[in-house]
Amino acid sequence: MRLSSRAITALTTTMCASALLAGCASPEEAPAAEKESPLSAFFASAYGGDLSQEEQEKKFAEDEREREELVAQCMSEEGFEYSPNLQSASMSMPVSGDEWDPDSREWVAQYGYGIINYPGRDDMESGGEGEYVDANADYVASLSESEQQAFNEALHGPMPDPEDMPAEGEPMEWDWTTAGCYGWAENERGTAEDPSTSDEHKPLMDAMNTFYETMMTSPELTGIDAEWSSCMADAGHPGFSAQMDAQTSINEEMNKLYESTGEIGTTDDTAMTGGMGMPNQAEMDALGEKEIELALVDLDCREETDYRQKQQEVQFAQEQQFVDDHKTELEAFRADLEQGS
Repeated sequence: MRLSSRAITALTTTMCASALLAGCASPEEAPAAEKESPLSAFFASAYGGDLSQEEQEKKFAEDEREREELVAQCMSEEGFEYSPNLQSASMSMPVSGDEWDPDSREWVAQYGYGIINYPGRDDMESGGEGEYVDANADYVASLSESEQQAFNEALHGPMPDPEDMPAEGEPMEWDWTTAGCYGWAENERGTAEDPSTSDEHKPLMDAMNTFYETMMTSPELTGIDAEWSSCMADAGHPGFSAQMDAQTSINEEMNKLYESTGEIGTTDDTAMTGGMGMPNQAEMDALGEKEIELALVDLDCREETDYRQKQQEVQFAQEQQFVDDHKTELEAFRADLEQGS
């Protein structure tokens, strides 16, 4: 069993927040924000959180090189040419924790929530030194259509049948034996098995699902959200019951703009980039302005209600209780994660 999509989101937020909050905090919030949540601290070593950024980038590059060399070996055995794609291993993430600062008024005034506009976006769109180039593009282009299909199936595995697709909101089960040469490479590296899907850790996964669902609807957190919601309504933005709802509303509007462009490959007055329909730029710009306005009011209300500090206190207390109650199971799960990392 895997964690539910809601629990995955919560755990991801927990892990990422602890890595970024020190850079996201305003000076008066920094002492509290620099603390690492109990669950994040527990899993830090398994996910590389105990490494410096330079050490993480070096480890990523080494892992990527090993993976790509194995993929090349596998593809050769399948009868195809394949050049190890090592460019991604030398590319740094475009946004670092220092650049992501959503509790800074100056940052919010420029980026809002970082949805429509965000640090590094212009560099990515202009295609600077980090522009991605497929090392195998020319070779694949030289193949016939049927050979290209065979190449992709050898590399990634066959496309799953529609009836095998998971229900909406549920993660897709990954099986290395049906994932082509990339799956084989992961198995050779000893990283193909996901501990969260094993029968051994199913009770812990069930407990974590229940924990996050309960925590997000706990009276302590809903009370904090209620204070924030009242502030938002007074400022002219009613209808948000939880702080995350404000950001989600912008995401949903952006998705509607993309959906309105029609099917990929249609030919109309919509600009086309890489075969994907792009929304009208004027509409995106207008949504970006709306995002900044909403995010600034959101920030005002977070500061007025001391939202971050109160939320952190509740989260940390509940996470620590969970760690205390499940320490043996968590240590076994962490050990399996570290073994496969």
